Amino acid sequence: MKAEDIKGMVRDKYSAIAKQGSMLEKQSCCGPSGCCDELEFSMIGDEYINVAGYNPDADLGLGCGLPTEFADIKPGDSVLDLGSGAGNDCFVARSLVGETGTVTGIDFSEEMLLKANKNLQKTGYSNISFIQGDIDNMPLPDKGFDVVISNCVLNLVPDKQKAFTEIQRVLKPGGHFCISDVVLSGSLPAGLKEAAEMYAGCISGAVLKEDYLDIVGQQGFTEISVRKEKPISIPDSILSTYLSADEIVRFKQSGTGIFSITLTANK
Repeated sequence: MKAEDIKGMVRDKYSAIAKQGSMLEKQSCCGPSGCCDELEFSMIGDEYINVAGYNPDADLGLGCGLPTEFADIKPGDSVLDLGSGAGNDCFVARSLVGETGTVTGIDFSEEMLLKANKNLQKTGYSNISFIQGDIDNMPLPDKGFDVVISNCVLNLVPDKQKAFTEIQRVLKPGGHFCISDVVLSGSLPAGLKEAAEMYAGCISGAVLKEDYLDIVGQQGFTEISVRKEKPISIPDSILSTYLSADEIVRFKQSGTGIFSITLTANK
């Protein structure tokens, strides 16, 4: 698919998720249901339990990590969340910046922004804002943020180099990012690579871990560090939608790995 077709497909899938409801209504980010009709699996697990600022209404089960965990967010910081969805990580970040900081979430889905703003209205916070825009062409000023975070979103952006160029642009000198994302070791079978649902589910848009880190380095970031890494196992019930029984066996024997990583780097 062309880049704009991919963006349109992802926007449609995630807009449908926003209309469906919260993680408490058993939504998750992967599966042949197109993320909307039935429970498949969530890559985040229970990492948000007991995290300050966690808002269950804003948790749609779409993450693959906890980017605020290693983001070194301080009181008074200005934080930008890329692909903020219903606002979950923004609310966690707000608990860290306090009343003197600011948190901005950016998402390209109008439905997600509507849901995020509804969640925001319930909190009474005045230092969180949500804006609409593309991560690879953000309507934001240069050098405006101390910290950028993102949770399982950049793998959905067709031009990852452009996305990291934009992160470099909007960070203040000395700023840093903390991103949770999905990466690969080895090669996915064609049936998974070509599945639109698996792209929207954060899998088929993922790139090799070493390529991902190279892209970050090419944009001038320093002190690049993988702070956390965990394997992701796709249930057979999902694999069987895209692969034959023999293909599933070969995939499992191939050594290909799918991983969630949480990555930090400095400007």
